[in-house]
Amino acid sequence: MFRHILSVGGLTLVSRVLGFLRDVLTAALLGAGPVADAFFVAFRLPNHFRALFAEGAFNSAFVPLFSGKLVQDGAAAARRFADEVMTLLVIVQLVLLLAVLAFMPQFMTVFAPGFAEDPEKFRLAVLFTSITFPYLLFISLVSLYGGVLNSMSRFGAAAAAPILMNLCLIAALVVGTPLMPSAGHALSWGVLAAGVAQYLYLAWDARRAGMVLRPVVPRLSPDVKRFLTVLGPAALGSGLTQISLFADTLIASALPTGAVSYLYYADRLNQLPLGVIGIAVATVLLPEMSRRIKSGDEAGAVDSQNRAIELSLVLTLPAAIAFLVAGTPILSVLFQRGAFGPSDTAASALTLQAYALGLPAFVVIRSLVNGFYARQDTATPVRVALVAVGVNVALKLALMGPLSQVGLAVATSVGAWVNAGLLALVLHRRNLFRADARLIRNLPRMVLAATAMAGALWLATDRLAPWLGATGLFERLGGLLVLAVVGLAVYAIAAVLLGLVRRSDLSRLRRRRAKV
Repeated sequence: MFRHILSVGGLTLVSRVLGFLRDVLTAALLGAGPVADAFFVAFRLPNHFRALFAEGAFNSAFVPLFSGKLVQDGAAAARRFADEVMTLLVIVQLVLLLAVLAFMPQFMTVFAPGFAEDPEKFRLAVLFTSITFPYLLFISLVSLYGGVLNSMSRFGAAAAAPILMNLCLIAALVVGTPLMPSAGHALSWGVLAAGVAQYLYLAWDARRAGMVLRPVVPRLSPDVKRFLTVLGPAALGSGLTQISLFADTLIASALPTGAVSYLYYADRLNQLPLGVIGIAVATVLLPEMSRRIKSGDEAGAVDSQNRAIELSLVLTLPAAIAFLVAGTPILSVLFQRGAFGPSDTAASALTLQAYALGLPAFVVIRSLVNGFYARQDTATPVRVALVAVGVNVALKLALMGPLSQVGLAVATSVGAWVNAGLLALVLHRRNLFRADARLIRNLPRMVLAATAMAGALWLATDRLAPWLGATGLFERLGGLLVLAVVGLAVYAIAAVLLGLVRRSDLSRLRRRRAKV
């Protein structure tokens, strides 16, 4: 399981590094003005529906059932089930796509009502979203193929697909911007091209794996009925999560120009550890737990969940501390150039710090919720999400006035901790999860190592201020690199000294690498 997690995380890291290059170019060409706000709404809306109809709800319902078919009935039966689900998915997506395109202005009035006060921003948002929304159809098929391949322990292609997304958007910025009215137009077409590219890549890898999917005559077979039964609560749960994200977009559209962009840039940085660690762990953990539970190994499933939570926290805490202590220099070095000025850096840094408060909870949620999904219980996470979203949205409305977009990020973090706490409590009461001795022993050690890192970063930021604030790009990059090395070195040394990472583990890892 750890090997697969590291493989998925490594490919995701490559994607996120390319994503930062994309964001650096986007910040320089778009800044945080009306065109940027319009594009980011157009980019976020299909991704909201993607989480609702594809990755979030779809995978939680499809992967355990498909994995069970593979274990119990073989590849042929599993393929027939995937064919039926694919046909249903395409029909639903086509209906949704036609409906949204036909009523795009009205759709935008609902999801970004604040844009109506600026006719040009509203016009651009409608245009950009009309271009990007078909991306949802292709990325939904990508999620289907990804679930099939992950269930077969072929994690590479699905993890590498987002690399194509970033390459397409970088190409759109570099090549398309000079040929179009704005970088927003180029990026919108790049999003659509990225969806097509990812779909073709995963379909090719599925063919290599002998899992070619074909449309069939739609029918409600027993397997499809079971899938829809599980999907319903999962979709509702994802819908509740998306309500919170929609609330960000809706409320931010009513805030001063730039709020949507500040949320975007801060969230993009926050998504790096969430994607590299949280998504990698969750991607591998769900089929792992599903197979163990299906074969009667409940103890092994719980142990896998403990190790996944432990690994998630060990790797996430350094990122959270870095964002809290050094968020301003990080954002300054990465984005402050061209149309993105110091005031944009300051506003984005405050937003990033608010997101960082909830980062550990966001990562742990992905491991905890799989304890339900692997047992085909998608209803309980819905009830938990309902409480968390209620807290989240209420705080957004209360904090948007005094804290602007920072209040939205604070509310998101608080909601994440409520969600994680309730999930853990329910699993514990049902005797489906219990933190083992190793996890309990290591939690305070993680906190101490993170505290040591925070102190080192605070001192290093002050000493490196001349480099971090220099006008030359290479000086600023050098200062940021030294800052990162100092923080990670202190955390690593503290982890070893505190026994969080054992020398025997490191020696065993070195021996395995030598054999490879």
